Amino acid sequence: MTAGASSGVLPAPSGPSGRYAAVPGLLREVGDLKRVRTADAEDSMAARAFVRAWAALVEGADPVSVADAETAAAVAGARLAGIDAGVLALAGLTADEARAVRDRAIDEVAAGVLHPTTLERLHAAPDPGTTATVPPAFVGALCRQPRAGATAPGRPRLIIEPPEDHGEHCWAVAVYGALLAEDHGADRGEAFLLGLAHHLHNAAMPDAGFAGEMLLGEHLEAVVDRLAERELATLPGPLADRVRGLLAARADAHTPLGATFHAADVLDRVLQVHHHARAAAFTAREALVDLELVHASPVQAHQNAVLDAAGLLP
Repeated sequence: MTAGASSGVLPAPSGPSGRYAAVPGLLREVGDLKRVRTADAEDSMAARAFVRAWAALVEGADPVSVADAETAAAVAGARLAGIDAGVLALAGLTADEARAVRDRAIDEVAAGVLHPTTLERLHAAPDPGTTATVPPAFVGALCRQPRAGATAPGRPRLIIEPPEDHGEHCWAVAVYGALLAEDHGADRGEAFLLGLAHHLHNAAMPDAGFAGEMLLGEHLEAVVDRLAERELATLPGPLADRVRGLLAARADAHTPLGATFHAADVLDRVLQVHHHARAAAFTAREALVDLELVHASPVQAHQNAVLDAAGLLP
């Protein structure tokens, strides 16, 4: 990524090759929560966090507080997956012990990668709360609405299975935006809220990708605005007004919020493509050698002997 006055992108304080060069590994692991599921729910952890965040916001929670709780949970989840405070409490850990586990996971994946202020607030953040509030219907619709993937005008679409859904993408952009906000001088609560809301129109509008949008031609902007307003009308008035104001930041990358949002959005879109490319090229050797699938243990020698005899060692 290049940066400078002519590009319309605000560089990170450490320079265009600084934070952007450091974060893809972390963001890739966070983004994998789109594909992590647990036995107590049908949806991915990312989709469940998307629903949870909107429920908290509709109940009146401060976007900064929601952003802090959800980003801390996401970064810890990069390594802990579904092992959260609730699971650890069920297993008998005290609140302090569970917090120490979460902090250890955060440091393992994010120390030396994120802005120091961002890392500090992750450690200070509470765990995501629970609420009986039911979020608006668009939240569930976005979790059911598949993403189009890579499309280009005049070309057949590239079908990649399984597709992510819009709830997962919006969650990822929200989390990435909150994690990058300090680097751009943006408000992390606003970056998080904009990420959650930037595809409101797709609750009713199936995703045909860039190719389909170009075919809408002169109608595109009006269609997107009308469908977004349709969903904004289902939010509490003050929250709707705040979201409506933030959506304008999508127009360019000349403001701290716009630069943060567009960085988060493009990183998620491209990391999603990288995920599919990696999955298609995955080899058994990567699991056995690079990831040490048969890891060190008292029975490792026996396990390797079994695989060797079976002809399954690389």
